[in-house]
Amino acid sequence: MHTLFAMRAAQAVAAVAMLTAVTVVSAQQSPTEWTRFRGPNGSGLATGTGFPTEFNTTQNMLWRLPLPQGHSSPIIWNDRIYLTAFRGDALFTMAIDRQAGTLLWERQAPETKTRILDKRNNAASPSPVLETDRVYVFFPDYGLLAYDAAGKELWKKPLGPFDNIYGMGASPIIVGNQLILAVDQSIGSFLLSLDKRTGNELWRTPRPEAKSGHATPILWRAPDGRDQLLLPGSFLLTAYDVLTGERRWWVRGLSFEIKSTPVVHGDTIYINGYGAPENDPDRKVNVPPSDEVWPIADANKDGVITQPEFPKYSSAFWFTVADLNLNGSLTKDEWEYYRAALDSENGMLAIRLGGSGDMTEKSVRWKYQRAVPQLPSPIVFKDVLYMVNDGGIVTTLNPETGAMIKQGRLTGALGAYYSSPVAAGEHLYFVSERGAVTVLPPGGDLAPLVVNNLGEDTYTTPAFADGKIYIRTVEALYAFGTK
Repeated sequence: MHTLFAMRAAQAVAAVAMLTAVTVVSAQQSPTEWTRFRGPNGSGLATGTGFPTEFNTTQNMLWRLPLPQGHSSPIIWNDRIYLTAFRGDALFTMAIDRQAGTLLWERQAPETKTRILDKRNNAASPSPVLETDRVYVFFPDYGLLAYDAAGKELWKKPLGPFDNIYGMGASPIIVGNQLILAVDQSIGSFLLSLDKRTGNELWRTPRPEAKSGHATPILWRAPDGRDQLLLPGSFLLTAYDVLTGERRWWVRGLSFEIKSTPVVHGDTIYINGYGAPENDPDRKVNVPPSDEVWPIADANKDGVITQPEFPKYSSAFWFTVADLNLNGSLTKDEWEYYRAALDSENGMLAIRLGGSGDMTEKSVRWKYQRAVPQLPSPIVFKDVLYMVNDGGIVTTLNPETGAMIKQGRLTGALGAYYSSPVAAGEHLYFVSERGAVTVLPPGGDLAPLVVNNLGEDTYTTPAFADGKIYIRTVEALYAFGTK
């Protein structure tokens, strides 16, 4: 593994070649493109008009294509839809004709053994990222692959094995000539940049504080004209220089687990993080340091704490969280991570962008801590911040002040939510696990205009293009639009 310093010379050469190529993702989008997870720069905001608000299997359905299993969201480039899937241990990249709803090709990744660590995740959860004549995919059980539009494999890069108790979930992104992937895991987290043309590594920046995360990076152009990667992780939001991977600034105060992707609105980034009920401010647990615990808890004096010796400051769940190397015992370092994880707080944070070094005291604008999502990402639409937690409670906030506008469940669409809210035209779309698609008007009110029922479990985020909506359920990919 190359360190950042060992690769400085190679980075300098690469920087010259890439400097003029790096542009903010949102500037590359057009009304027919939804080229990465949650669309332009991960915002969840579609351009264009004419998207249907009422649809089901008999109304406004253009086509339905049965699919194998996978939680990757549909990603669009012009007349193509790309996604990933799996059958048993076989991993596939699939290209679909967007107009006809037919499979154009599928390509199998090199053989590997797939692992399902959490029902909310699976072997094909990360979404592809696209550009002209190229599709890039990440399979957590294999690594990264690149294909052209005809399905020809261009390169492949095995990665891992990874060590994340929930499995990996971040999707790759394209920045200029780079393919970038966040790899947050229990031990050895890093941010990786590859030359998208060859798959060769450009830089790799360690993220030692990150222990459990699934956030996909987004971009922000700093006042100096250089793009920065914004990536939340355990305890920290960190901004990295795109060309070198160098850490520019950071803000403390995040949850010990970050699963959703942040959004930028104006000069502020909005991040939600939820670890466990014990991370709510009124349920905090005070855990003493290891030097106080070991003389009492380490009964056999072997220098570690096993599960039978684990003091009952919290539930047994936290032993699994703290056992970073999964060897059945805790070292003093793992105990200190356990303390820090329990001390972190659930919350939606508004953080002013920019700076140098630790910007915590200067940049945190506000923090909201009720009904915070664990998985779904937030969205800012027409100057209202929306979030839906995993239990289906929707909260709308004033993005400037953090003041709550409304909070409640969506009438006619109760249940769990793992899909992230998205907006198109003049409406917002919320998709429940049970396949209920609620359409809301702008303004922060939670009274649905309509609830569309697909009748199939759904874990993915919809995609939009040319007045059409594409939704993947556990059974099929649907296209809805005015016939």
